[in-house]
Order: sequence, then structure tokens, then C-alpha cells
Amino acid sequence: MVIPPVRLRQVVLITNDLPAVTADLESSLGLDAGYADRGVELFGLENRVLAAGDCFIEVLTPVSTACTGARYLARRGGRDGGYMAIFQCDERDGIRRRVADVGVRVVWQADLEDISGTHLDPRDVPGAIVSLDWADPPESWHWAGPAWQGTQAGESATRRPGGITGLTVAVEDPPATATRWAQVLGHGVEQEGPVLWLRDAAQRLEFVSASRREDEGIVGWSLALAPVPGAPPALDRVIGGVRMIVEPLEGELHRQQQEGHRSWRTSTRVPTTSSAPSTTVWRR
Repeated sequence: MVIPPVRLRQVVLITNDLPAVTADLESSLGLDAGYADRGVELFGLENRVLAAGDCFIEVLTPVSTACTGARYLARRGGRDGGYMAIFQCDERDGIRRRVADVGVRVVWQADLEDISGTHLDPRDVPGAIVSLDWADPPESWHWAGPAWQGTQAGESATRRPGGITGLTVAVEDPPATATRWAQVLGHGVEQEGPVLWLRDAAQRLEFVSASRREDEGIVGWSLALAPVPGAPPALDRVIGGVRMIVEPLEGELHRQQQEGHRSWRTSTRVPTTSSAPSTTVWRR
């Protein structure tokens, strides 16, 4: 199994209408029902985590007007939008040293037996809440619930093979923000102006101009997904305030996932975008 140094494993949007947005994602993208972690209630949130291949889309909604998510929506005039980008890294301690070395503050971190999370202060890394996570085994993903924990993680947990291929973030200064993200993401990232390439993960991060501060945030992401009955093979529309582009999964990644392997070095073309209660220690 080839493990990239860094990979965008989970994208997160926040909304005032969790049922509607979740149902739209499930039907439009042909995804299985999302996992609900009731542990987030302690932080004034409710969520669903949907598997898109071996990557994830999380939908959050505030259930308390005092929580950070509610304040974020209020600053946006109540409009849904992208909220977090959660990266999986191939090691844990080195990324935290790197973050400290470049002067980025950490707003939350936790170390569990099978996963660690480190949330960066968006005042230091603009555009979204960036989290740098580590998982053991690497194909697992604790945040997605029991089906994605342990050595058999995801073996029968996802209906539609594929994954995330791109992210678009609107900010005041795209080139400078791209440089800042590159600093914290570290090796495995190549920068071309306002674009970052995660070559080993076949992913592209693009930073575009936001006309107003309240328009800053994640505005789009792209996925490559295998065809499934009842869902269009390709899609380009806004769901939950985020432009979502889905293209058919092609090449080596599809073959590997069909065989049950978890190798992330792919030949997939990268599109451009302009249940049960848990005892999880949550990350917000």
C-alpha cells in the first residue's frame, strides 16, 4: 500500500438544515446513509458523515446558538457553506512540530488509540478550519464510525468507490494563503501560485479571490466516483452552499478499490472546481 505524505480525507460543510442537505447528498451522489455521532452535541452540533469512496463528506448543523458553528453561519448571513478540510498525514509528531515552527496556533488536539487530530487556528491558516490527522491503520477513519474502525475498516462500508480529488477555497489573498497551507501541510505538496498539488494523492487545492470577508471559506470540491444505479455518473451543482463536481472514476484507483485494496497512487484525472451514539472524543 502506498501511503501519501498528506491527503485530503474529509471535507465538511455547515448548514441550518441538516436533514435536507444530507438527503440531497445521499440521493444526488448515490451515497449510503450518513453516520451520526451524538458526541458532537456536547459542542453544540449535530452531524452526519457520509462515505464517498474511502473519503468522507461531513454535514454539520448547530443545535446551540452559542457554538462556533452558529457564529460562523451568522457571519455569513445564515448561508450554508464549506467549513473544514481534514487532511490525513503519514505521521503525527512531525506535523505538530512543523506547525509550531511556522508559528501556527492549535485550537484543539486529541490522541486516541487509532487516530489523532490537530485543528489549526483559522486566524493563522485562513479559508477554513484545517485539521491534520493521523490514522492507524491508515485505511481506517475513526470519525466515520464503527464501520471505519479497525483492520477491516471500510471493507463493506461504502456503496460507491472513489474519493476526493479537489478543493476550492475563497480567501482575500489566494497566493499568500496557498503558501501558508503549503507550510503546514509540508512535504508531498507542490505549489504553483494559488494552486497546491498533492501529487501522491492525485488531489488539487485551488485558492480563489473572495470579494468580501463573509464570502471566505470552502466554496467547492470535486470527487471521482464509480457509477452506481440511481445516481448520475457526473454532477456539477451546489449543495449546502458548496459547488460539487463529480466525475466518473477511472484508472488504477477503481481497479484497486474493486479488489478491496487501499492504494492511493492513482491515474485518476483531477477535475477543477473555481446511527448510533458514540463515545468518540470529538474534534471541534
